[in-house]
Amino acid sequence: MVYNGDVYFYSLIMELFVLAGSLLPFIIIVCVVLWPLAIRIIDQYEKGVIFTLGKYSRTAEPGLRFIIPFIQTCTKVDMRERAVDVPSQEAMTKDNVSLTINAVLYYAIDDAMKSVVNVRALEYAIMQFAMTTMRNIVGQFELDELLANKEEASKKIKMIVDEKSEAWGVNIHSVELKDLNLPESLKRTMSKQAEAEREKRAKIIDAEGELLASEKLAQAAWMLATTPGALHLRTLQSINDISSDQSNTTIWMVPVETLRAIDGLNNLLPKITEKISK
Repeated sequence: MVYNGDVYFYSLIMELFVLAGSLLPFIIIVCVVLWPLAIRIIDQYEKGVIFTLGKYSRTAEPGLRFIIPFIQTCTKVDMRERAVDVPSQEAMTKDNVSLTINAVLYYAIDDAMKSVVNVRALEYAIMQFAMTTMRNIVGQFELDELLANKEEASKKIKMIVDEKSEAWGVNIHSVELKDLNLPESLKRTMSKQAEAEREKRAKIIDAEGELLASEKLAQAAWMLATTPGALHLRTLQSINDISSDQSNTTIWMVPVETLRAIDGLNNLLPKITEKISK
């Protein structure tokens, strides 16, 4: 015997199966359409910032991730290091010299959420702030100091830009000043100055060499004059040096005493001539 309640239950179950069977194609179509919208593949060098109804909810790590279509959105953030070329621009040094300067900036994103939520057009913002900072730092150096201490200027630019971009989730790795282009007239002036400086050093070195040589010659002359027999030894050494030359030079040896005697006769001749004339 079948109760009315059981019949009602069985009929309800059958109606549900019939309804499910009629809705199955629609459910399959909805799943096929929504499935790609729910899947997000995040590469190893990326992170995904998930927003639920417009509000930040979490940061997704690399791999296969799922979101709720039309309720959640995923913004991918590249975490690799990047290089930004800061365009050339004119700047004025502390000593009022105009020059054109450019740089390259290396940075990487540390906090994906901050880079999406706290700033719009991250790379453009970093480049603009770096340009302003570079002009300000160049204005703190004189031209000679800037040319000699480019690394110090780069470190100051890096420190200021890094402090500002920390709120954007960015870590500035380095800032390198590439080119310092001076006006042509200033280049010619600096070239003349460098040339004059080199000539000055050459003349000073030459004069110091002459002074040292004269001092040594004076010492040598004093030693030859005060040391007995030193002059004779020097004469013999000079003769030996000359004789080693393979030429047709003929050397006549004349004693020093003979030259002194001739010199003495030259001194006596005027006196003898004066006596004879009287």
